[in-house]
Amino acid sequence: MKNRYIIWMLLMLCSSAIFAQNKTPNSGSLELKIIDAITKKPIEFAVITIQSKNIKKSKYSDKNGNVIFDSICVDNYSVEIKFTGYQKHIVKDISVFTNKTTIKTIALEYSNSLQEIVIRDKAILIDKDDPTQNSYRTIQKKPTQNLNAIASYSRGIDSRNGNSVNIRGSRAENTAYYIDGVRVSNTDEPNNEPNNEQYQKVAENSFKITEKEPLSTFSIDVDKASYANIRRYFNNNSLPPKDAVRVEEMINYFNYDIVLEKSIHPFIIKTEMTNSPWDVNKKLVHITLKAPEINLSEAPQNNLTFLIDVSGSMSSSDKLPLLIESMKLLIDKMRADDKISIVVYAGAAGLVLSPTSGKDKEKIYSALDKLEAGGSTAGGQGIELAYKIAKENFIAKGNNRIILATDGDFNVGIYNINDLTKLIEQKRETGIYLSVLGFGTGNINDVTMETLADKGNGNYNYIDGILEGKKVLVNELGGTLYTVAKDLKIQIEFNPKYVKLYKLIGYENRMLATEDFNNDKKDAGELGAGHCVTAIYEIITNASATSSIDSLKYQQTSLTTLANGDEMMNLKVRYKKLNDTNSIKFEMPVKYNAQPFELASNEMKFAVSVALFGMKLRTSESVNKVTYNEIVKIGKAAKGNDDNGYRSEFIKLVETAQLLAKKDSE
Repeated sequence: MKNRYIIWMLLMLCSSAIFAQNKTPNSGSLELKIIDAITKKPIEFAVITIQSKNIKKSKYSDKNGNVIFDSICVDNYSVEIKFTGYQKHIVKDISVFTNKTTIKTIALEYSNSLQEIVIRDKAILIDKDDPTQNSYRTIQKKPTQNLNAIASYSRGIDSRNGNSVNIRGSRAENTAYYIDGVRVSNTDEPNNEPNNEQYQKVAENSFKITEKEPLSTFSIDVDKASYANIRRYFNNNSLPPKDAVRVEEMINYFNYDIVLEKSIHPFIIKTEMTNSPWDVNKKLVHITLKAPEINLSEAPQNNLTFLIDVSGSMSSSDKLPLLIESMKLLIDKMRADDKISIVVYAGAAGLVLSPTSGKDKEKIYSALDKLEAGGSTAGGQGIELAYKIAKENFIAKGNNRIILATDGDFNVGIYNINDLTKLIEQKRETGIYLSVLGFGTGNINDVTMETLADKGNGNYNYIDGILEGKKVLVNELGGTLYTVAKDLKIQIEFNPKYVKLYKLIGYENRMLATEDFNNDKKDAGELGAGHCVTAIYEIITNASATSSIDSLKYQQTSLTTLANGDEMMNLKVRYKKLNDTNSIKFEMPVKYNAQPFELASNEMKFAVSVALFGMKLRTSESVNKVTYNEIVKIGKAAKGNDDNGYRSEFIKLVETAQLLAKKDSE
C-alpha cells in the first residue's frame, strides 16, 4: 500500500512538472495599432520593434495596421515604429501585465525632408543590438573602418563609386558631417570596401548566321529574382550592376494574358511576329508558353521543409524579420493535410519545428517568431538536415520541396559550390525539389542561389519587401510550389529563306548545345502551375540583310531548293511529365507573318518594353540609341489590365532609371 502511495505521489509530481513546463509563467501580450496621424487610416507593413531589458523583437503591421506580440515577459517596453515617409516614433514604458493584453494605438506623422546629418560624440551607426540594422560584425570584418565603409551599411545610406556617402533624400554635396564637433569631408579617402554581392559575368548573345547555325537551343527560365533585385537598387536610388540584370527574368516577372486553349500538353504555346520598334532592319519573334493555374484546394499534398538562414548577417529588417512575415503568408494558404517543418542553420544546423499539420498555424507562427539571427553560416550542414527531414516525411505523389531562405552568405559551410550542387542533383532524383528565396542587401550571392535552385528543379525568387513576398508566396503560389513540366527545352530551326541572322534576347546562362535537346539526361528548367515563359528573338531577314559576312562557299544557299516556302521557322519543345524519366517532344511550324509594331498585341508590346529596359541597363549595343522616354511610351501604351499594379510600377522604375542615369552622367 505504501509503495502504491509513493508511486501515485511521483506521478502527480511528474504531471505537475510537465504542466509547469508547458505553461508560460509571468507573460502577457501587447497589441498595437499603427495609424496615420492625419487621415487616421491604418498603416500596413510598418516595422515595429519592442524592447525591454530582456528581449528585443521586430514585426510588421498587417493590412489593418495591427501587430500582436504574444506571450512576452511581464515588463516595461520601449516601442519603436518605422515606416518610409513617416517620422520614426518611439513610445517608452508600455507595461505588459500577467495574463492580460495591453492595447495601444500609435499615430505616425509625415517626415520633413532631410536637411543635414550631424554625427556627434559616440553616435552608433550600426547598433549590434538592433535587429533592423546590419550586424556589428560587418564592421569587424571590414579591412578599413573609414566613414564610407561604415556608414554605407546603415539603412538609407550608400557609398557610390567609393567617392562619397549618399543619404536617401539628400544630395551628397548638401550633407555636412561632424565627428566630435569637427566638420569632416567624406570624399578624401578611396573606398577600400569589398563588394560582397556576387553576380555571374554574362556575355550578351550575339547574332548567329542562319546558314551556318540554323538551330537555337535553350532551357526555359522561370526565375524572377533579377527583376525584384534590381528594383531594390532603384528604391535605394542607384543603378544596378550590369550583371545583376538578366533580361529573361525581367520579362518573365510579368504574367501575360494568353487565352488558354485545350491541349494534350500541360501548357500552350503562342507565337507572334512584328517589326522592331528600334531598328527598321529587324523583326521580332515573340514566343510564349503558359501553364494553366491550379486549384489549390485540389493540389497535391505539400511536404515543405523551410531551411532558414539565422546567421548574424540575417539580422537586419529586410532579412530575417521580412523572411518570417513572408513565410507566414505562405502558412496562411496551407491545408490540414499539408506538412511543414523548419530547419535553421547558423554555426550549426537544427530542427526547430518537427513536421506539423498546416491546420496548426499558431504553432508554426510561434516557431517562426522565436527565430533570432546570430552566428556564422553553415549552409551545407543545414541542407543535409533539411533533406533528411524531407525524406523521412516523403509524400508519394505529393509536393516534396525544400524552401531555402537566405541572403546567400554561404561562407562557413562544409561544402563548396560544386559539392552543394552535386548533393542537390542527387536529391532531386528522389523527388525532393529545392527552391530558393533571397533576402536583404550586402551579401547577395546571386550566383550560388540561382545555381542551387536550378540544380534542385526549383525556382529562385528575391524578396525585396512584403508585397513581393505576397506575390511569390500567395498570388503565384501555384507556380512557386507545383511543377507541371520538368526539363523543358526549346529548339528552333530558322529557315534561311527568310532569316539571314537571329539573336535570342537574354537566356545567356540557359543556352544549350544542339545535341542537348534530345538528351534526356540533360537538366533543364521546370514549369510551374500558372507560369508564363516568354522568349523574344531579334531577326534580320534576307530582304533587309546588309551583312558584311562573305557568302559560304561549301553550303547550299540557293533559295529555290528550300522546302516549306512560307515557314519562317520550326519550333520544337521537349519536356518530361513530373514523375517520368522519358521526355515528350512536339513541334509546330511558324509562318512568316510580320506586322507593323503598332498592330502587335499589347502583351507583345509590353514584353518588348521590358526587354528594351533590360538591354538598356546592360548597355546593349542593339539599343544604344533607344531612350528611356521611348521605353516608357511603349510600356504605357501597352499596360492593359494591371490589377496588381506591377506594370505601373515597371513604368516608374524606367522613369527612375532615367533620372539616375542623368545624375550619373552629370
